[in-house]
Amino acid sequence: MEIEQEMEWIEAQKIGISVELVGVAKRQLQFLTAVDRNRYLYDGPVLLRAIYRYNACWLPLLAKHSEKLIFEGPLVAPLDCEWIWHCHRLNPVRYKSDCEQFYGRVLDNSNVISSVQGGCGRKTEEIWNSLYPEEPYTLNLKRALSEDISERISELENCTKYDLVSAVKRQNPFFYQVSRPHMNNDLFLEGAVARYRGFLHLIRRNREKSLNRFCVPTYDIDLIWHSHQLNPVSYGKDLNKLIGKILEHDDTDSDRSKGMKLDVGFSGTTKQWEDTFGTRYWRAGSMYKGSAPSPVTDIPLSPNMISKEAVTSNEYLEKMQLPEVKFVEVLLEFVGVRNLPDGHKGSLFVSFTKSQPDIFFDSKRKLTILSESKEKQVAMFQCEPTGELLFELISHSPSNLPLTRTSKTLGTSSLSLKDLLAPVSKLSMERWLDLVPCSGNVNSKPIGLRVAVSLTVPAPAQRTLDMVHSRPVSKSSCFFPLPGKIKDPNSRMHVIDESGTKLISLQIRTAERAKVNENGSPRKEVIGIMESGEICTLAEFTGTGWSLMNSHWSLQSSKNSSKDNHIFELVSNKMVKFFPGRKLDYEPKYCEKHSSEQDFLTAVEFSAEDPYGKAVALLNLKSGFVKVKEGWMLVPSLILAFISSDMLKKERCDGFVVNPKNLEMNRVAKNINGIHKEGNINNLAPSAAIEAELNTDIAKEDAMMPGFAKSSSGGCGGGCGSGCGGGCGNIVRSGGCGGGCGGGCGGGCGNIVKSGGCGGCGGGCGNNMKSSGCGGCGGGCGSKFTQSDDKSCADAQPKETPAIPMNEAVAA
Repeated sequence: MEIEQEMEWIEAQKIGISVELVGVAKRQLQFLTAVDRNRYLYDGPVLLRAIYRYNACWLPLLAKHSEKLIFEGPLVAPLDCEWIWHCHRLNPVRYKSDCEQFYGRVLDNSNVISSVQGGCGRKTEEIWNSLYPEEPYTLNLKRALSEDISERISELENCTKYDLVSAVKRQNPFFYQVSRPHMNNDLFLEGAVARYRGFLHLIRRNREKSLNRFCVPTYDIDLIWHSHQLNPVSYGKDLNKLIGKILEHDDTDSDRSKGMKLDVGFSGTTKQWEDTFGTRYWRAGSMYKGSAPSPVTDIPLSPNMISKEAVTSNEYLEKMQLPEVKFVEVLLEFVGVRNLPDGHKGSLFVSFTKSQPDIFFDSKRKLTILSESKEKQVAMFQCEPTGELLFELISHSPSNLPLTRTSKTLGTSSLSLKDLLAPVSKLSMERWLDLVPCSGNVNSKPIGLRVAVSLTVPAPAQRTLDMVHSRPVSKSSCFFPLPGKIKDPNSRMHVIDESGTKLISLQIRTAERAKVNENGSPRKEVIGIMESGEICTLAEFTGTGWSLMNSHWSLQSSKNSSKDNHIFELVSNKMVKFFPGRKLDYEPKYCEKHSSEQDFLTAVEFSAEDPYGKAVALLNLKSGFVKVKEGWMLVPSLILAFISSDMLKKERCDGFVVNPKNLEMNRVAKNINGIHKEGNINNLAPSAAIEAELNTDIAKEDAMMPGFAKSSSGGCGGGCGSGCGGGCGNIVRSGGCGGGCGGGCGGGCGNIVKSGGCGGCGGGCGNNMKSSGCGGCGGGCGSKFTQSDDKSCADAQPKETPAIPMNEAVAA
């Protein structure tokens, strides 16, 4: 059987594709990024204007140029027209029929380049303006917003009747699903192209057997499928040669409910793939990651206001000696077991861990084996790309005592993460591992365990730092020290990394060199005490605001009339606004509703690359945790968390000189009581013994800091505290193809989701949840063959609001 499956895969890889799909996929991602920076193209009057320009101007110009070159060199499509053209081509059958109806042939992209590729569009603009003097080459937003174009569209002679408004809306969510760093990696994309050939091979086999099957791809396959369709002439020739017709990509179906087409289709595709090729269909980094988060603003920041230059804060990072940490996403499944000892009785499962526990994954998890349990169970987790994955095959048998069972380890094995990341592995592996027997378990043949694992390429990890007070906190005292001269030298706030290492200590004090500001108030400053003993000034209060890191940043209060409701902003050669609550990537999921949003601030960077904002840090002002996605934001986040939390204590701390109204922090939170720690593997909390010792002199305090212990929330990762993900052992169970997954909010690690369908229900934090539905299957598009119906596929876009939200680690 295995030989037949290998031969099927070899046959699939012979499928001819006349397009270099890796390059096309990367350019597609670049283009989709540009469109997402111009979200007025997603809906409303600007979209209608773009549709008019596409039908009235772009297609006729393209037809002229493709028939006889108007000038030497390629056409450069205006961004708005290219976006509509993109969505039109993703219905290849309809695009072909429209082109042939109006222009007598399929209009190809062979002599066209995208406006985002840096090509000069001057010549195209000149021709455009000569042909269409009343419609400038560059879209006039003011005109588009003020003029109703509907009647002019209806009067066009050569205008597709295809509902392009709906087509655009269906394509909007796709970018969120594929906008992940590993999707742009050559090694990952090469594997996706191979899997796309496998996907086409399944469709060919279905057609040969006259089987009516609806095939649904994962998102890596779907990205390549889209890339192929964006070359309409090549796509038509390749698919006609393969299956005798153009494979349709009908994206009108998005119902993920149990028993519906997408649910059944993804379950069937998973089973057919695994039966045909003998390898797992699901792939790390390719599964549905839930609905896109809500934007913080609908008004983009002007691109010419902000640059992407680096902020001069590396000196502080270097002094803190915070090493870079990378992570990979891992998808793990145990497929089968063989050569079990004679007379073996009892249920089997596999315990897995890492040889080098890390900040993401530091405990044992377990999974059942598909061949034994007949239930698909998949673990999705993050870990550092070091060490080995260790496996123990364990047998559970009933004991003589009532309601008890005995466990016995039958053998062990391992896989090197370094080997899995080698180019030859293509980031995935499925093979039989011979287990090393434990004493007394020697068998004539070694027990074999079939392990399937895939992973993404390493990427910089989000850092989670803990701010821990050096003295115990009582209900009658402030969590943060009072400003003024430091009378108690032990009063510090220590910044601890994920491993428990102290990086820096923070204090607020009265500056010695100047007694008062211009307005008569004492001059305050935040100082940092490095492990080396070096002291540096991190921030100064000038009477009207704070200046950070030698004036590289300035902290400004927002106006009461702020349209986007941000609290305050940091300004340098970057613009970072702070919003109350958890926003964008930190948006709370289903299981996080119990947490108070008043405790959080989300730092959102606005730039020409991200005019609608990108979450770069999360501050938990109650617990003292800071989560930071980009290194340049780490030091400013710590300073702001320290200052903001201190300001929030004003109602309970007399003598605080900075009026919270200056920064409107009273809008963030009031009456904070106690200290809350999130249930997250990254969270650190001092043990009682260590905390007691921190009340002694500074030397003892410094010596004890490395002993901080991890609060592992039951030994698992991720947790539901922030939605930052990670998790170390999210488990998915599915009676069908498998699907959906458990972490819900932060990739919590012991969450189990059972699904009778394909897709996954998502899942709460630490809750056992059962779902009969799909909840997020497919990942992209689907295809089927019928004997009489020419419509042969459909697109499976994510639902706007899943019944139970899923986090970014969730499978389709």
